[in-house]
Amino acid sequence: MRLLMLGGTEFVGRAVVEAALGRGWEVTVFHRGRHEAPPGVRSLLGDRTEPGGPAALDGDPGEWDVVVDTWSAAPRAVRDAARLLRGRARRYVYVSSCSVYAWPRAAEHDEDAPLVEGASADAEQTAYAQDKRGGELAVLDAFGEDRSVLVRAGLILGPYENIGRLPWWLARTARGGPVLAPGPRDLPLQYVDVRDLADWVLHAAERELSGPYNLVSPQGHTTMGELLEACARVTGGAAELRWTEPEVILQAGIQPWTELPVWVPPGSDLHDALHNRDVSRAVAAGLSCRPVEETVADTWRWLQDIGGAAPQRPDRPRSGLDPEVEAKVLGAG
Repeated sequence: MRLLMLGGTEFVGRAVVEAALGRGWEVTVFHRGRHEAPPGVRSLLGDRTEPGGPAALDGDPGEWDVVVDTWSAAPRAVRDAARLLRGRARRYVYVSSCSVYAWPRAAEHDEDAPLVEGASADAEQTAYAQDKRGGELAVLDAFGEDRSVLVRAGLILGPYENIGRLPWWLARTARGGPVLAPGPRDLPLQYVDVRDLADWVLHAAERELSGPYNLVSPQGHTTMGELLEACARVTGGAAELRWTEPEVILQAGIQPWTELPVWVPPGSDLHDALHNRDVSRAVAAGLSCRPVEETVADTWRWLQDIGGAAPQRPDRPRSGLDPEVEAKVLGAG
């Protein structure tokens, strides 16, 4: 199989590239050159945000079995690439987001749930949900429903994470001492390990799948307790998890999801949207999810290998709770 990866030097794209190389695929990576491409790939340089940015693709004689694209900004960049490649690739896999579903989202919603309005394949960058939906529309326009796969990913964790969610929890538990652990301990979570996402993407290309798929773990794959206890174990066991009721956290003005990454209070629209999706279609199409302990341990090992500080995407806000706020809430409890 021949893969063209648009991006491929950071989080999701890098995991896809490494999975493809592990399968013995021939891999071409089109990227801006800000980070080193993984060894073993053919590298093409270009900036999709600049006029004529895809010129390296236009002048390249290659043809591919599948294109994988993770673009999250202006949909027109996906439009331009998809139009350029529609005669030279058999299938286009776009890593989209569950954010494309209209708000509020019903619990256990599947791929037929209503989608956000106001998206366009020709748009400049606007809001994340509309940008991702615009990217989907761009792919569908160029490749049609039968040659496109829309991977509507949810929370993505694992090695190479440059968003700062699991790395923040690992750094916090490594620091030790009392840790504000947002309850309830048995709160069910849905996420996907980036390597499981990558494996499924390549599996979809091999099987010539098409259409939209919600791609996160099955409901209740793990819990908040299992996630944080795994973080405490792999970082040396110096952390003391202090389980705290959601009401106490919210009354303190702490923001779910951003200040306490991954966590959102049970019973809220946000929890239903992020941790209560129907993924039966993806599971039936081969999605397999590794245990949370493996995701946590491998992410910690990667952080240690790179010196302990995770990379941070400049277009995403930093995650995490101010130590003074944490100490105040724990002291009041």
